[in-house]
Amino acid sequence: MSFAQWPWLTLILLGAWHGINPAMGWLFAVALGLQKRSRISVFEALLPIACGHALAIGSIVFLVYFLGMAIPLKWLQMGGAATLFCVAIWKLWRARHPTWVGMRVSFWDLTNWSWIMASAHGAGLMIIPVLLGARASFCGSVSSDETLSATLDPVLALFVVLIHTISHLAVSGVTAWLVYDFVGLAVLRRAWVNLDWIWCCSLLGAAVVLLFVPIACFAGSP
Repeated sequence: MSFAQWPWLTLILLGAWHGINPAMGWLFAVALGLQKRSRISVFEALLPIACGHALAIGSIVFLVYFLGMAIPLKWLQMGGAATLFCVAIWKLWRARHPTWVGMRVSFWDLTNWSWIMASAHGAGLMIIPVLLGARASFCGSVSSDETLSATLDPVLALFVVLIHTISHLAVSGVTAWLVYDFVGLAVLRRAWVNLDWIWCCSLLGAAVVLLFVPIACFAGSP
């Protein structure tokens, strides 16, 4: 596999990891399906949840793009790493989830809820190392003292969001289906893995990658 393919594989794997996390929506979709006693309701709920997740990811992607017009990459890199680190520590210290939405929700209620949940959990921040560290594929060939003003293609950035969201939707859909039809929520209560702790470790890992890996890439830039 060539280097140019690794960023896309990383986006797909991150989408899968986000899809597995119950806080990203599939658990709520299953609960709605059980309440209505309808498998169709489970899958209907997943679409607005995926849209909200895409909004959270897209917000970070285009925030990086616009900040990159004025801020040198080395400062963007350090700022992104610091933000990831702070979010991870905050979540480890205060492991609570936003719970403003009820069980009777519309399409836009679910979309907004998903956007808030993904943003609060730092899902979009995990994409930053891919955007900056894989500049050969997404941002052209630039040095750490340059900006992204003429190198990051907005259409390509949209494709980044789309690839990640499709992966998230596919994995969350399969997970929701397995839980709804075969596993059940009662089993999850008896045999639950603390994904919040693993998620925080993922945020810390992304911070480390963002802080050190792009430095090695920039060192080899012309």
